[in-house]
Amino acid sequence: MGEALVGSLTQVFQLQTLLLMLVGIALGFAVGILPGLGGAVTLALMLPFTVGLEPVQAFAFLLGMLAVTSTAGDITSVLFGVPGEATSAATVLDGHPMTKRGQAGRALGAVLSASALGAAFGAIVLVAIIPIVRPLVLSFGPAEFFVLTVLGLTFVVALSGKQMLKGLLMATFGVLVAMVGIDAQEGVPRYAFGELYLWAGIPLVPLVVGLFGGTELLQLMLSRRSISRAEAEVAAAGASSASGDLSGLGRGVRDSFAHWWLVVRSSAIGVGVGMVPGVGGSVAQFLAYGHAQQTSKHPEEFGKGSIEGVIAAGSANNAKDSGALIPTVAFGIPGGAATAVLLSAFLVVGLDPGPEMLTSDLDVTLSMAWVTILANIVAVAVGFLLVRQLTRLTTMPGTYIVPALLMLLTIGAFTASNNFGDVLVMLGAAVIGVLCVRWDWPRVPFLLAVVLGSIAERYLFLSYSLYGFEWLTRPLVLIVAAIIVVTLARPLWRRRRSTRSAQLEETGDRL
Repeated sequence: MGEALVGSLTQVFQLQTLLLMLVGIALGFAVGILPGLGGAVTLALMLPFTVGLEPVQAFAFLLGMLAVTSTAGDITSVLFGVPGEATSAATVLDGHPMTKRGQAGRALGAVLSASALGAAFGAIVLVAIIPIVRPLVLSFGPAEFFVLTVLGLTFVVALSGKQMLKGLLMATFGVLVAMVGIDAQEGVPRYAFGELYLWAGIPLVPLVVGLFGGTELLQLMLSRRSISRAEAEVAAAGASSASGDLSGLGRGVRDSFAHWWLVVRSSAIGVGVGMVPGVGGSVAQFLAYGHAQQTSKHPEEFGKGSIEGVIAAGSANNAKDSGALIPTVAFGIPGGAATAVLLSAFLVVGLDPGPEMLTSDLDVTLSMAWVTILANIVAVAVGFLLVRQLTRLTTMPGTYIVPALLMLLTIGAFTASNNFGDVLVMLGAAVIGVLCVRWDWPRVPFLLAVVLGSIAERYLFLSYSLYGFEWLTRPLVLIVAAIIVVTLARPLWRRRRSTRSAQLEETGDRL
């Protein structure tokens, strides 16, 4: 293993391989900033260019591109509230509120450093876990996947904090939206209202772009102010502001290292969820975010600019890519859409996923880990170099940047499937987002329920078809069910304890 690690690193540092990786990183950075296009789409477009390349060179190009799209998406999520990808949506929840308070530099420093640490953690796990992961993954069936999706929906309710009823209602609405389209079991349209466009369901990319980016854009248009609402920073939108942003950048980096245990836990969640085929990266980010809120000493700050929320989302976002590579390399089962494209690249360069990737082609597998680490280091370094210029954009009057952001949102929504209906979905989601903000209804439960609703339905149908009701007695199902009970009970117990403490204090004051 040691010789393979050194040999794979030597191959990655060959001049042609490094140049291809840098080209991929540049493309990935541009794609990550452009909302809606997505890493999977870009990988598919670039796949023909890998014909004739050596395996390590091909994956340096493709993985270098994929690894930085999440990082670049986090940057736009923090600065403009526009997730570059659906997997960066959770970063908006606390990153953009920090920008509104004039702490864009701190938020960027935290999310960039957490992304680099999460990517390194994921790559290390990729190297360490491949030889032992096969029996674990093969022990999972539809029943286990179903309870994992239910666990995700449970986190949806827990994320709502004191608004658990609103969170439950929004989650129910999200599940209903997820039901739109062709019924996978019956093969008939459902909630399509005679529209052929709805037969494929509500597309996720324009929904995410509108629900978060569109909402922030409409609010910015109505307020006619800059994104950063801190009066001191807006007033000093010159050199002093830039230096303030840079000092905030260093503070954000220190925050990530101060919360190193949160980085490790969130990265572990990202890798674990990334290993589950079909669940998706956005689920990993929201699960890590929910875990951070539940374990935080200040859960009331989440959604208002919590640095812990930014760190958790950034860590999981990059770690999940390495997790998705594990079943792809070991079993030929892609963990998501992007790794499904990478699976095609295996065939293009003449590789067979499975035991060969752990033996004769082990150097190629290990080179993926090195590329993931190096690409994220380069992407984070570029982000740090551009932070001064990027944070200055947040102090510009909204009337100057709204047209550019509106163009990005429209392009991002349209390029998801090149259908004008996606633009209408984006606008509708933006209206829903504005109403949620206006009446204080949580958006996250709705989005995550849309993501998990169809997955849960599919696995429930398979579980019942294969096992009847006996799937309820499977050991892993019972373990996850216990975790679900604890997840629901903990916020209720915490609220009851705080209420009792308040009552005791009131009684003491009266005495």
